[in-house]
Amino acid sequence: MKLDNRGLEPPQPMMRTLKALEKLNKGETLTIINDRRPMFLYEQLEELGYKHLTSPNDDGSFQIYITK
Repeated sequence: MKLDNRGLEPPQPMMRTLKALEKLNKGETLTIINDRRPMFLYEQLEELGYKHLTSPNDDGSFQIYITK
């Protein structure tokens, strides 16, 4: 599953991401694209037990892989 959050103002990217994560089954990965590093989202993910990996894109955005 992929979610493009570019162009959205906070907290919309985080809210959309958390809602999408509710639909994931264990072992599945959600890929999101954000304009900036989602520092507050990282805290939420760790509290909820999700694993995440972030990689920068050439256009300055960030791709984050989140696994349940």
